[in-house]
Amino acid sequence: MDNDHNFTDSLQFRPELISRKGELIAWFCAFLVGAGWFILVINGRKVPGSVLILGIFLLFSALAISLGNWMDHHTHIRIYNDHLTFGNGLRHAIMVWDDIRRVEVIPSKWGKKVSVQSEHSHFEFRTLGEVDFRGEIKGRLGFRDGDKILDMIIQKAGLKPVESTSAGYYYTRQ
Repeated sequence: MDNDHNFTDSLQFRPELISRKGELIAWFCAFLVGAGWFILVINGRKVPGSVLILGIFLLFSALAISLGNWMDHHTHIRIYNDHLTFGNGLRHAIMVWDDIRRVEVIPSKWGKKVSVQSEHSHFEFRTLGEVDFRGEIKGRLGFRDGDKILDMIIQKAGLKPVESTSAGYYYTRQ
């Protein structure tokens, strides 16, 4: 926990957490391929190269999914009167409102991707997106209040909209 600030003076936001089912499936598949590999080796049989490639791919996939889930569980944005903080377990950024130079917004199927940039730091977050499969919502990702966070950053940093492009739009100091 951050001892430098009184949390009663801030707004704290956390992203939606996705189901860990995909992570468990990835680890289970990696385990199954690893077990098959082990059985082939102890029986003195040659392990096909495709099993090696599949096993390595599944292992790295499971590791990547686990890292992503761990980061999601540690991600937060805190907005104070004079600055904001962002952390995700691997990256920590503190930005005073006057130091924020640019905010880029890239619309996507699963929420807007927002990049906040200052002279010495940057971070990215996603507004709320819904994973839809055949008309049924299978999951949510990003920050539920992502649009509110974006509006607060633009307002408190005193940024103005700049020409939109086909890839998105951005705000800067003018």
